[in-house]
Amino acid sequence: MKNTRKALTAFAVAGAVGLVLSGCAGSSAGDSGDVTIEFAQWWEPELSDGELRALIDQFEEENPGITVDLLSGPYSSTREQLFAGSASGTMSDVVGLDGAWVSDFAKQGSIADLSSLMSDAGFDESQLASQVQIDGSTYMLPAVNFVYPLYTNDDLLADAGVDAPPTNRSEFADAAQAITGGDAYGTAMPLSLESPSGIQNQVMSWVWASGGSMLADGQPDLTNDDVTSAIEYIDGLYQDGVFSPGAFTMREQDMVEEFSNGRVGMMVDSLAHLTTIREANPDLNFSISALPAEDGYDGERGIPYASWGLGISESSEHKDEAWKLVEFLMSEDGNSQLSSMASAFPGNLNATPDFIGDDPIYEQAFDIYQQGYPANEFTGLPVAEELMRQFDTEFQRLLDGETTVDEMLATVQKSWEQEF
Repeated sequence: MKNTRKALTAFAVAGAVGLVLSGCAGSSAGDSGDVTIEFAQWWEPELSDGELRALIDQFEEENPGITVDLLSGPYSSTREQLFAGSASGTMSDVVGLDGAWVSDFAKQGSIADLSSLMSDAGFDESQLASQVQIDGSTYMLPAVNFVYPLYTNDDLLADAGVDAPPTNRSEFADAAQAITGGDAYGTAMPLSLESPSGIQNQVMSWVWASGGSMLADGQPDLTNDDVTSAIEYIDGLYQDGVFSPGAFTMREQDMVEEFSNGRVGMMVDSLAHLTTIREANPDLNFSISALPAEDGYDGERGIPYASWGLGISESSEHKDEAWKLVEFLMSEDGNSQLSSMASAFPGNLNATPDFIGDDPIYEQAFDIYQQGYPANEFTGLPVAEELMRQFDTEFQRLLDGETTVDEMLATVQKSWEQEF
């Protein structure tokens, strides 16, 4: 994968319907020559009502003869359906991608080589902030990028006698214990094995926040002091009872609902959910801040991030039309609109979102980003989701008291080495 750190610094950050599989990769053509293509993603439910559809309507107006059928569902449902579609050869024409899925889909041959499509279309790649590549070929274009800050329910903190969001691990642990009581819990962590992205977003983020890494020279390095320290810390929080119940089956959207309903005081989560939280509870008094670092750490902090990526199905019968949609969403105008409505870093270097200066939370997110660097070591790794699941399985055993931190990390290190 091309390095995203340099490219992303140009930007300012702000802020269920199931998918339907069809036997012909989701596209159709009528007698008139008009084409209908499917666009499967989890984005629409995370945006304000009608926003994504309005942008797609603009594309259709500019591209007569192409109709786009939006297939929208929660992240976990989208992931399940795309993996099923990858195995059966029935993926939708255009697909929303998480960088952690790309290696698997590329190996299965289910997503198209975008390098050749860009070349054939004469697309100027220099306008792209980043590309996700496997063996030198591009398979995903990050359309927008989101940081993962710490969300805090400021009323719950104040009621617990905490006057400011925590800045280090000791402060976070103290705040979590102070909040926990009655119907409220200090924090939450989604560890569902069905969608194990919590290992990336809510576990390893504690390693990256203190400048640590889970890799060495591109290979697994899970037994190092930085990873060990973070896992010991999280295990301690769990044993102290400050986690919202049901962590082992909790998904990210479940955590967001718990926070939105005022039952969780602090969570590490994507800025993509800012709109969801505000719409679910307009009266919620919350703020964001940088992830707490290890006590005494004063270096540059890794800022977890994730992308809404774009890919095209290899089985699509209308790759040219599918590429036109991708090109539109990655264009200066289309990407400016998409990043504005998503309150995120644009994927086009020339795009300018309209949220800059309009919202203090977005401004705070940009400040957090400026003071650190984007960190997500799972993007582009082989079988990234399986790596997370292997870690998650052993992590749950640790939290249940069935193993020690050292034993757990050694076990996962061995299983990861086999995958690499």
